Amino acid sequence: MNVGIIGSGTMGSGIAQVAATAGCTVKLYDTNQAALDKAKASLDKILNRLIQKGKIDTREKTRIQSNITYVDSLNDLRDSNLTIEAIIENLEIKQNVFTELESYVSDDCIIASNTSSLSIASIAASLQKPERCIGIHFFNPAPLMKLVEVIPSIQTSHEILERSVKIISDWNKVVAVAKDTPGFIVNRVARPFYGESLRIYEEGIADFATIDWSLKTLGGFRMGPFELMDFIGNDINYTVTETVFTAFYFDPRYKPAFTQKRFAEAGYLGRKSGKGYYDYSDDAVKPKPKEDKALAEQIFNRVLVMLINEAADALFLNIASAEDIDNAMTKGVNYPKGLLAWADEKGIVWCVDLLDDLYNEYHEDRYRCSPLLRKMNKEGRTFFN
Repeated sequence: MNVGIIGSGTMGSGIAQVAATAGCTVKLYDTNQAALDKAKASLDKILNRLIQKGKIDTREKTRIQSNITYVDSLNDLRDSNLTIEAIIENLEIKQNVFTELESYVSDDCIIASNTSSLSIASIAASLQKPERCIGIHFFNPAPLMKLVEVIPSIQTSHEILERSVKIISDWNKVVAVAKDTPGFIVNRVARPFYGESLRIYEEGIADFATIDWSLKTLGGFRMGPFELMDFIGNDINYTVTETVFTAFYFDPRYKPAFTQKRFAEAGYLGRKSGKGYYDYSDDAVKPKPKEDKALAEQIFNRVLVMLINEAADALFLNIASAEDIDNAMTKGVNYPKGLLAWADEKGIVWCVDLLDDLYNEYHEDRYRCSPLLRKMNKEGRTFFN
């Protein structure tokens, strides 16, 4: 199978590695020769590291590398059966690239975007054959993260959806099919992990270290929300939140936090700038959390129930199946449990009561309980049992 990847940055290079490992003939395209050289050198380092860890041998390294050709013309992708675009999150730029690409590739070539937040329908509208367009969203780093969201637009044909799901499954990935709505599954459902944690901080309930400690200790999350925002980059994380907030017609559930906006404006972007919610300089001392179990439980329960509510609402609005929503959160962002399974464990009545308590305290639509949770509570149902 011939695969074309557009964009040789971290994500594009990672997808190229995945496809090449699966035995595909890959052409990695970029207009910048220096970026292509960097991608080639980076892959060599990654494969050498895998050899050192005993994951592959030198023969496998050679096989993977020989499957990838580095090109600087879109016309070089003309024999592709599948193309995946992984460039800047700018709709106009993506549309222009897709319009040009379509003039080179065959009529049955799948044209996919790796966008994490833009409308697939809008991207597809740039094509003469929009039914061939689909979202195929990998998570970073693509070779390691098991989840891939596959997003058909309203124009996408059923055949293209089926072909795309089979291809990505054959690449040894877990596929979650999502509706073409802002944030798809993961970037929508995960918003309260950051947003509610920022709100708790802004209310003066706890500091960054204590909130992170609470969610890691009681929830089993690998990283706390402030550690994770520093890892992602406050500029990137804030932009995603702002994009989702705007795309949902300013629904208060997705309202960005001034704290994060100010940190981004100040250049406190996290690890990449050396300072974020934490100081990453060599001589910095990480602040210690207030290890108060009652406080930790209050923080953890509040963030968890908001995450569960978002997952339930995604199911209520048919964004994805219950299985795909839980798979997306465990395989896409390494949550310790699926949120809907977590809801079953905590009890639907617990979810509804806590959400109602929050709504009664704040009287903000941010804390409205999903109609699905309320209906399930009334009928005594659970998500999976």
